[in-house]
Amino acid sequence: MVVDSLGGSGARVSADARPMTQPLRAADPRIEDHPDVPPRVKGRLWIIRLASMLSVIGGWEIVGRQSNTLFLSYPTAIFKAATVMAASGELWQAFLSSLQTVLIGFAAGGAIGILVGLLIGRYRVVDAATDWLINALYATPLVAVIPLVILWLGLGDLAKLFVVTILTVFPVVINTAAGVRNVPQSLIDVTTAFAASERQVFTKIILPSAVPYMMTGLRLGIGRAIIGMVVAEFFTAITGLGALIVKYSNRYDTASMFVPILMLMMMGILLTSLVRRAEDYFAPWRITEE
Repeated sequence: MVVDSLGGSGARVSADARPMTQPLRAADPRIEDHPDVPPRVKGRLWIIRLASMLSVIGGWEIVGRQSNTLFLSYPTAIFKAATVMAASGELWQAFLSSLQTVLIGFAAGGAIGILVGLLIGRYRVVDAATDWLINALYATPLVAVIPLVILWLGLGDLAKLFVVTILTVFPVVINTAAGVRNVPQSLIDVTTAFAASERQVFTKIILPSAVPYMMTGLRLGIGRAIIGMVVAEFFTAITGLGALIVKYSNRYDTASMFVPILMLMMMGILLTSLVRRAEDYFAPWRITEE
């Protein structure tokens, strides 16, 4: 009788609970495309997102038209300025220059950060030798040393790449090392007991367990990379979106100055979305866990 009661109630609970959990699962934007999420829920989320965007843009338009254009522009004026800048080719040239700097610096910083983080998290000798340096550099506002970097490397792309790489490295290193340290020691002991080599321990146990932490570090590194790129371009003021911001701010052209700012926002959203997609591909179990 107890078995029948548990079996029947268990079946009813699982069948009844399934629809109730779908809205909760769909609350995470990364799993809107999950096959278990009903189309009705997806449509509702897109309606809410679109309504929020229209509300913000409409409010900005109203407030901007009533404000002094020297201090605040509005969306229609920014759109007109963007069309002029795009037609002249100035906007696309600056965007491609900044995007190239971010991608190369982010790739270099991510690769260095993952390698160093794995070594620090796995080997205590490496951790003891480098933890003081990493903590000191991470706590130092690296923006303050950009003039020194420019003095060393000049005003070209090399200086910007160096700044972007350095700012990307630290969040990746810290998160990767944390992921390696959080690998259950019991798993490593089991593989060691079965005579697994160090390479096998890395590839079969440590890397799969640390992947979610690596991807989190890369997501944080995207924002740091864009910040480093913009600040470096502020100092060089030669090419890129940061140079456009400096150029039009000196002219007090607020509408044109907002164009590269919005392009930077879109660049950050696009790159962060790509990293999220990569995280879903390399660590698909994170979706079901969350």
